[in-house]
Amino acid sequence: MLADFQFNVAEALGLSSAMMVALQAVGAAAGNMIAIHNVVAASATVGLLGREGITLRKTILPTLYYVIFAGIIGMIAFHGIGVVDGLMR
Repeated sequence: MLADFQFNVAEALGLSSAMMVALQAVGAAAGNMIAIHNVVAASATVGLLGREGITLRKTILPTLYYVIFAGIIGMIAFHGIGVVDGLMR
């Protein structure tokens, strides 16, 4: 939903639009890890209905790890290495 916005912001900032959209997709996937409707659906599927809070508490650390390291990789790619779009020059 926000890919076009992220693409345009990356172009305006002179950053790799492909990398920006990819990082946005990573962020969306991370948000999906702790989305309450997904946690409820998964809990109901495996017979843990009513224990969603425990599932969320156990999921938050892997989510933070995923988001922090993806952000670090993105910052290194943009500002350390200077990744650019190969076809957009």
